Formats: sequence, C-alpha cells, structure tokens
Amino acid sequence: MSQSPSECTARLDKWLWTVRLFKSRALATDACRAGSVTINEHPAKPSRDVHPGEQIVVRMGLITRTLIVRSSPKSRVSAKLVPDYCEDRTPPEEFEKARVMKVQHLLEREKGSGRPTKRDRRMIDLLLGL
Repeated sequence: MSQSPSECTARLDKWLWTVRLFKSRALATDACRAGSVTINEHPAKPSRDVHPGEQIVVRMGLITRTLIVRSSPKSRVSAKLVPDYCEDRTPPEEFEKARVMKVQHLLEREKGSGRPTKRDRRMIDLLLGL
C-alpha cells in the first residue's frame, strides 16, 4: 500500500461505495445529500475528497457507523480487504440496538388483528429461541 499522497484521496461517495458501506455509488451520493454522512463532525457533500486519518460518521437506518480512513482503494474491494482501507470504530451498542429493533419490528402486530394464533406463537418462540 505504498501510495503517494495524491493517490490517497478519493471522492466521498466513491470511497463509501468502494469500502462496501453502500451497495451502489448512487445510494452513497443520496446519503451524503440527505445529511447522513459527516466528516470530522461537519456535513459532507458527495464530491468532497477523503484523506487518511479523517473520521467519517454514517447514519444507516438505526445504526450510526464510525470509521477512520486509512487509505483509498482504486476500485471496489472484497469484504476481506475492507479493514486495510478503514478502521471501524462503531460501538457494539449500535449493532445491538439494531438487533433489538429488528426483533421488535417482527413482533409488532397490526392494530386490530387480534391475539396471535397458535402458529404465530410458535413462530415467535422459534424466533426468540425459547
């Protein structure tokens, strides 16, 4: 990874896509425009250059991911190589919060649908590991 300083910069939307935070570059651009991405606690535009050492915070649904930029890949990298380009400092509580909310969402019932049936109850027990 011996890159010159000029090669270590990349557009924010492209960097977010290459390190696999978003499935497409368009989704990364939309997230930047929506204000879901900040660099060093400042809102960031999709065209902003990313430099090593910067802290990027991305709100993705229920989770707020915190990353430190190490380098910029030339193209999209495999999941195994992502740690070479960024350091993930997302607290474990963020992932736990998403897991709890997912279970609550699955258990949520439409108002007026009545009590769970026996089959529904078995599915809930299976889901919760009871």
